[in-house]
Amino acid sequence: MYNFRTDLASERRDIYKQASKEKGEIDGIESEKQEIDENIKVEKVIITNENGEKAIGKPKGNYITIDVKNLKIAQEDEINKASEVLSTELKKILDSHIDKQGEVLVVGLGNIYVTPDSLGPKVINEIDVTRHIINYLPQYVEEGTRMVSAIAPGVLGTTGIETVEILKGIVDNIHPKLVIVIDALASRSIERISSTVQLSDTGIVPGAGVGNTRSEISIKTLGIPVVAIGIPTVVETAVLVNDSLDLFIEKLQDEAKSNDYLNRLREEDNYEEIKEALIPKDYNLIVTPKEIDSLIENMKEIVSRGINGSL
Repeated sequence: MYNFRTDLASERRDIYKQASKEKGEIDGIESEKQEIDENIKVEKVIITNENGEKAIGKPKGNYITIDVKNLKIAQEDEINKASEVLSTELKKILDSHIDKQGEVLVVGLGNIYVTPDSLGPKVINEIDVTRHIINYLPQYVEEGTRMVSAIAPGVLGTTGIETVEILKGIVDNIHPKLVIVIDALASRSIERISSTVQLSDTGIVPGAGVGNTRSEISIKTLGIPVVAIGIPTVVETAVLVNDSLDLFIEKLQDEAKSNDYLNRLREEDNYEEIKEALIPKDYNLIVTPKEIDSLIENMKEIVSRGINGSL
């Protein structure tokens, strides 16, 4: 298996195809793209068999990537539009796993004190929770309202408890029908930082994208379906250098019109070579943009509104 160092299924598929020189679609993987408008695009990757699993190192299931351009300067109507797209796609996944009244537990993973990792806990503060009202004040709730509960369980470094252990205890006690997990991801592309949402119905392995793998949160470990909502907030220095090199080569090509060496260099994925050069000096850092605070706030609005709309 390749060292993908990205949580996004669409990126893993592209990396595999480039490395293996695949021209068509990979056996066991189906995909389709949809352009909502000039700023929002949706790509679906479906892994259908074991060959697809082995190729990109992701379990069988549905992976939906929503790309939102210009999120740094997004206005209220653009944030609303992105949240509506997320809500529509999430609703389809929920409807395929539970009924309209099935109880849902929403979980915000991450450390609220570390900005690139704070998205999950921040989203939890915006979720419309109803379980306590239905249980204790049912007269104030419309009939047929879905039970929704939410929690931000913290991280192993501050609790000393694996997140899946906390969630197992909650699931065993309140018996939700499905869990929605929100987490920060790692990407292999600068432009995807806090401008991409990945939905999947296969669960999540926290920390996998940054080499700090924690216990899996999925139907295998919790006994109920787990829908993951992930947003890339960091990249490795090697990714930064590789993307910068591509941009540099593109600039030289625009000026020089043609250069065989630069063409060959740009066609290759130089990530591994760059990473090998950086690691001995401990320079392969995990980095995030300087605007991460405002990007997280915009993503928080998109994700929380999308979840509330779907529930």
